[in-house]
Amino acid sequence: MLLLPTRTYRAHDFMEAAERLGVDVVVGSERKQALADHVPGKTLALDFYNPKAATETIVAFAKDYPLDGVLAVDDDTTVLGAMASEALGLPHNRVSAVAVTRNKHRLRMLLSQAGLLSPPFSLFDIDDDPVQAAGQAPFPCVVKPLCLSASRGVMRANDPEQFVAAFQRLGTLLQAPDVVERQDPLARQILVEGYIPGVEVALEGLLVKGELTVLALFDKPDPLDGPYFEETLYITPSRLPEAVQQDIVQCTARAARAIGLEEGPVHAELRVNDYGAWLIEMAARSIGGLCSRTLRFGTGMSLEEVILLQAMGADVGFYNRDRLAAGVMMLPIPHHGILREVHGQDAAVQVPNIESLDITMPLGQEVIPLPEGAQYLGFLFARSETPERVEAALREAHRQLTFVIEPMA
Repeated sequence: MLLLPTRTYRAHDFMEAAERLGVDVVVGSERKQALADHVPGKTLALDFYNPKAATETIVAFAKDYPLDGVLAVDDDTTVLGAMASEALGLPHNRVSAVAVTRNKHRLRMLLSQAGLLSPPFSLFDIDDDPVQAAGQAPFPCVVKPLCLSASRGVMRANDPEQFVAAFQRLGTLLQAPDVVERQDPLARQILVEGYIPGVEVALEGLLVKGELTVLALFDKPDPLDGPYFEETLYITPSRLPEAVQQDIVQCTARAARAIGLEEGPVHAELRVNDYGAWLIEMAARSIGGLCSRTLRFGTGMSLEEVILLQAMGADVGFYNRDRLAAGVMMLPIPHHGILREVHGQDAAVQVPNIESLDITMPLGQEVIPLPEGAQYLGFLFARSETPERVEAALREAHRQLTFVIEPMA
C-alpha cells in the first residue's frame, strides 16, 4: 500500500516504479477515487489527520486484501505508515521515532541530549506575547512552525522588531484553513532557534536495521541566509571535501540513532560550518517534490524502485548511484498572483545538459511565494560529467524562462 496524498508530486513516479517492478499496488488516499467501486482492492480512502482510525481501516482492508508493505511518501503520512505497519506486523520504524521527525521541538531536544551540535532553542504558543518572546530569542534566530514542511513558515529575524513581525506572520499562517483542518495541536506552537551559519546540504539515504546507506549527498549552491529559506538548486555529487562529507554522513547516522529511526528511506537537511555538521531536519521519507528524478541507480533504476524493493525485503545496499553528476532546480515563485503564461520553455530545454523541464503549476492558478506558500512553479533537471556543468546548465535554462504572474485584484 502506497499512502499518497492527492496533492503529492510523488504519485506518478511511485506508480511507474511499481509497474516496472511488477508490484501490485493499493493506493491509500484522503479522498475516495472516482473509479474505486469498479476496482475493488486497488484504492482505499483514509483520514490522514486521524492515524488511529486510518490504521483500523487499513487493518480491516488487509483481512480481505493482504498487504506485504505499507509505504508513506509524504510527511503527512509517515506516522500513519509506521502505525499501520506495526499493526500488520510488517517491518517498520517505531511510531514514536517517526513522530519525532514531525515535531521539530522534540527533534531538537533529542539531538541536543545526544550531544550533536545544536543551536539554542525555545518553544512558544501562537497566543504568547511576541514582544516578550523576543526577549528570550538569540539573535540572529529562526522562527519556524513545528509541523509544516518545505520551508513553509520559516523566517529569519536579526533583531526584536523583525522577530515580532515574523512571530505574528507565522501565527497568522498557522491559522490558515489548510493548516487548521489538520486539527494538529502542534500547529499552535512556534519554535525559535539560533540561526546556524554555513553551507546547506541534503542527504538521501536508506536505513536497514539502524545502519545508514547513503544514496546521494546534494549540495545547495544558492545561499540560504534568509529572511526566507526557499530552496532552489540541488546538485550531486557534493563538491565538499571528503572529510566534510564524512562528517555529514556521521552526523546523519548519529541523528537517526538518537531519534530511533531504523528502517526505510530517510531525508536529512544539514548545515556545515567551522564547528562541523549540524542537523537541521530529518524526515522518515524520501526526498520531496520531483527531485528524486535526479537519481539513478544500478542499470538505471529510479529512487522509487529502490525504495519499493527495500519495502519488499530485498537487499538494496549494493545499488550505486549513476556516475554522472545530476541536479534539479525547483523553480521559485517571484511574487504573489495568478500564473498566466510561461515563456521560453523550448529555449530552456535546448540548453546543453538540460534533461527535462516540468511546469507543475497550472496556468490560471494562484501562486504564493514563501513563507506562506508550499509549492514551486516547476522543476528543471540536468545531467552531465561534472557538478559545475550541471549547475551552469540549470542557471542558464532558468534565465530562458519568463513567468507572467498577474497581481491579485
